[in-house]
Amino acid sequence: MVVDSDIDRIFHALADATRRDIVTRVLQRPHSVSELAAGYAMSFAAVQKHVAVLERAALVSKSRNGREQLVSGEVDTIGRARELLGRYERLWHARANAIDALLAAENDTNNEN
Repeated sequence: MVVDSDIDRIFHALADATRRDIVTRVLQRPHSVSELAAGYAMSFAAVQKHVAVLERAALVSKSRNGREQLVSGEVDTIGRARELLGRYERLWHARANAIDALLAAENDTNNEN
């Protein structure tokens, strides 16, 4: 089994709806943590914790703009998750194609008899 702790962190972070929403918002444009917190019925500290989980997973990064910390989305990390899901999808399609080929061969055999 291939263990990729970065991928584990990415999917763990994306398992939470609030964190997925934060990623969506910061991919559209950078937001300060205060702006992000204003959109949720939770404390500023709770939003900061969500941002910290996303930052550890490299899904977002923070930069300083004066007194504010701006949170931006990391497209490259989203691409890594997409790449893994694409590999799973290709495996699934290969399996489905193999099943189709077996069924077609069985039909051909039945039609010959």
